[in-house]
Amino acid sequence: MVTIKEALTKAEIKQFVTFPFSLYKGSPYWVPPIIADEMEAFDKTKNPAFKSADARFFLAFKNGALVGRVAAIINWLEVDQQMIKKIRFGWFDFIDDTEVSETLIKKVAEIGREKNLEFMEGPMGFSNLDKVGVLTEGFEHIGSMITWYNHAYYVGHYERMGFVKEKGYLENKFPSKNADPALFTKLNDLIKRRYGLREINFTKTKQIMPLADQMFDLFNDTYANLSSFVPISKVQKEYFKKKYLSFINPEYIKFIVDKENQLIAFAIVMPSYSKALQKANGKLFPFGVYHLLQAKKNNKDVYFYLIGIHPEYQNKGVTAIIFNEYHKTFSKKKIDMCYRTPELEDNVAIRQMWKHFNPVVYKRRATFRKELA
Repeated sequence: MVTIKEALTKAEIKQFVTFPFSLYKGSPYWVPPIIADEMEAFDKTKNPAFKSADARFFLAFKNGALVGRVAAIINWLEVDQQMIKKIRFGWFDFIDDTEVSETLIKKVAEIGREKNLEFMEGPMGFSNLDKVGVLTEGFEHIGSMITWYNHAYYVGHYERMGFVKEKGYLENKFPSKNADPALFTKLNDLIKRRYGLREINFTKTKQIMPLADQMFDLFNDTYANLSSFVPISKVQKEYFKKKYLSFINPEYIKFIVDKENQLIAFAIVMPSYSKALQKANGKLFPFGVYHLLQAKKNNKDVYFYLIGIHPEYQNKGVTAIIFNEYHKTFSKKKIDMCYRTPELEDNVAIRQMWKHFNPVVYKRRATFRKELA
């Protein structure tokens, strides 16, 4: 028999965070989080997501052993302002036992019905900057710090429980050498002259901070029309600046401004921390910080994390300026492979943007939906 316990104390939340360490022990593909960072993300006094969202965390036990976990999340901006009557679920991990996965999901459904919601969807986090989707293809590739990895049996559990695919996501990669300067160098000069644009490059993180709020505002403008998009709030901006910007090499952040110095485009690339996080095994000390700093300084693989372009400048070739700047940076740092974070499979515009680099889809993931009626 499976029993469910809500994680309320600090010790129980730590159990919730560390369960995957046993579930994926020995896997060459799973990338562990930093335990302290993950616990902070679930701390209602520290993560500003809780100002507009509720979340409850549940542990599943069978014969006295911890065998699964799930977070039940309600984003009230989504429910009340967008009128999407959905309960989200995330951090959904379980052993290959249908009784375990079904018992956890029934708990999510129970909360959704109590709140008069209509369906559940997951796996997904609190906001659009959190991890999303269960891996459906590409299990033989190493994960990343910004995606979930999971066993291949997960999808079968979703299907047996009556879930249907809601959104599909693609993850692409291409060698840096595929970015042929002939594709964007001339266009870069033309677009800058035509619209009076210029690039801003950085060498120190502190140079970015005065412009970071503009960047998040532009992020909201860029993705406002995507399904289930929830804008980033002011307090979340401060949280994300603190949480993420220190992980990013300042030279991997590119801004494009117009004649009035207004930000009209930006891009963020991160070095791959996957192998460094595997070596750290959830802990910053004594050696985790060293491994992360080495990856930040020397890793030859990078992830395109975010690209934002103001709606007025979309389809006007602004990406040529961005690619031209990255080509110079990547050539200097001898970057080998470029990876892209999960992108909606029906986002044709983003695929068009990358098509000249001959990207290869190497992973697929999806969110799944089930009605609560």
